[in-house]
Order: sequence, then structure tokens, then C-alpha cells
Amino acid sequence: MKMPIPFLDLSLIDRELKSALERKFSDMLSEGIFSGGKEVELLEKNLCLFLDTTCAIIPCSNGTDALEIALRAIGIGKNDEVIVPALTWVSTAEAVSMVGATPVFIDTDSSGLMNLELLDSALSPMTKAVIGVHLYGKMLDMEKLVSWSKSKGIKVIEDNAQAFGAIQKGKSAGCFADIGCLSFYPTKNLGALGEAGALITQDEQLAMKIRMLINHGQISRDHHEILGRNARIDTIQAGFLNVKMSFFQTWQQKRKTLAGVYLKKLSGVGDIILPETILAPDHNAHLFVIQSDYRDALRQYLENKGIGTAIHYPTIVPKMKPYSFQEEYKVSEKLSKTVLSLPLNPFLEENDIKNISAKIKNFYSKIS
Repeated sequence: MKMPIPFLDLSLIDRELKSALERKFSDMLSEGIFSGGKEVELLEKNLCLFLDTTCAIIPCSNGTDALEIALRAIGIGKNDEVIVPALTWVSTAEAVSMVGATPVFIDTDSSGLMNLELLDSALSPMTKAVIGVHLYGKMLDMEKLVSWSKSKGIKVIEDNAQAFGAIQKGKSAGCFADIGCLSFYPTKNLGALGEAGALITQDEQLAMKIRMLINHGQISRDHHEILGRNARIDTIQAGFLNVKMSFFQTWQQKRKTLAGVYLKKLSGVGDIILPETILAPDHNAHLFVIQSDYRDALRQYLENKGIGTAIHYPTIVPKMKPYSFQEEYKVSEKLSKTVLSLPLNPFLEENDIKNISAKIKNFYSKIS
């Protein structure tokens, strides 16, 4: 049984989009090309146009593979260290471990973004790269991170799994670092109907290496220059993304409008800390994340009222079983116990947001 207001229900896409996706699928069936081809080429062009960049954009299998391929492309491997934030989706650190390197975790600031003031404390002679993460759709200060990294002679990878479409000082998220990584997982603001991702770089040599790495190390058919793997994007997913891109800006405007309603209705309610910068250009309103010391009770209350929520993320990565670091990450650990993501997607209406906000106010009236 579905909740009256689910956190996210992808079956609610409108008829116009469903019809467009069905037509695209029918066209691709008739074309009979399911690996590579014009849809993948068109996706590269569409992404470059949308992000307003001359960088090479190389679609791939998914966002996690994008991170691993990026690390391999810049030569990260055994005995290397890579600085990552403690609060992120596991893929950020997982990719580092998968190439044989060691993730070095640093704490975040109160908004969940990597605390750039702590970078020097994490630096060692083995540090070869840093992965900056745009969390919840909010961009990290990339100019500051890139400047610091250049001064230390280390590479920067931009984990832009959550902030597609955000802009900082006139530049699109994903286009600041040596390599930017995108995820088009179905729940993202621009999501495929399955797994998909992409890599971004302005370095021609890196772009060539990335293209080989995702395609069995081939520079051309049957000419294998390096060790690679199959991390190509599925042609059908590329086609679906080409369709969904034409809806993206409208969806973004809807997200921002709904986020604005939340900000207005929840201002000054209880002990809630709101994501005040969510309406800024450097936030794509991927998630509406509040903070509250009553998080668990509030979540249960909303669930009882038929309102879905989510927690991003209940356990910080260095405390997960594969890592089990003993160090303290006080801010990140506090956030993991207090953050709650409220429903925010283009399939909701303003009345839904008002209803959710009213329920939250009612919760606080009962505990005050």
C-alpha cells in the first residue's frame, strides 16, 4: 500500500514524459543499436550544451564506476591516499578502496560539506588526490578546493552525483576538477530508467584515457592499449536521458518553488535547522534536508501520518564495517543522528508541501 505522500514515487511521472519515453524506446528497437551509437553521441553533446562547457563529457555505466575510472585515470593505486569527507554516500570511499588506495576521512561542516579548513591536517606524503563531494545538491567551494590542491600538487576529483545543474560563480558543478563524476541513478534530478553516469574533464589526454578505460582499454576496435573494463553506458539509458533532459529545467523550477514553500512554512518551527541556501544557484534542490534533535520521533510521527521521509545518511562512512576507523568525526556523526530528508520532487504539489509542514508543526506542538 502506497503512502499518501511518499518520499519519492517514480511511477508518478506525467503522461507526456511517459509517451516520449515509449516513443524513444520504440525508435531504438527499430534502430537495433543497443551499444554505442548516435544516442550516446547525442547525450555527450546535450550534456556539454546544458553544462555550457567545452570539457569532454564521457557517459559511462554509473556514478560509482565513474569515480573508480577517474581514480584509475589519474594513476591512483596501492600505497596512495585520497582525502574524502566522512559524510557521503559510500561510493566516494568505496571507489578509493577498489583501486587499492586508502581513503583518509575528514570531518564536515554543519551543512554536511567537507570542511576545507581540515585539509592540511589530512595531508601526508602519500596523499595523491582529494574527492570533493557536493552533498544533498549543495556545492562545495570548488575554487577554494582546487586552489589548495594545486598548491599541494595533488589531483581533484569532483563527486557530482547529487548536484547536476547547480552553478557556482558561472561554472557548472562537475566542471571544476581534474575529473568530474556524474550519476544518473533514477532518483537523481536527472535520472535514467536504470544505471548510468558520466565523467567530465578538460584534459584531452585524460579524456582519451577515460574512453579507453571504460571500453576494455581499446583506443579503437581490437586495439587494446591499456588494461580497461566494460563501463560503457547502456544505449537505451542514453536515449532515455536525452528525452528527460528536455524536462529538466521545468522540474528544477518546480523543485525550487516547493523548497521555497518549505522554507516559508517551517521557519521558526521547533528546533528545526533549515537548508537556507537551497534556493541559491549553487544548490540544485536535490534533497530538502532538515536537522532536528527529535529526528527519529519526527520521522515516526510523519510515517504514521502517511508521509515518507529518508535519512541521508544514518551511518558515516568511516564507521561502516569495511572501514571501522576509530577517529572521531564529531560534526558528521552529529549530522547522521539529526538529519531528515523531507519529500521534494517535481511530482509533488504545493498543497503536499503545506500538508507536510502542517504535520510537522503539529508534531512540535505536541512535544512543547
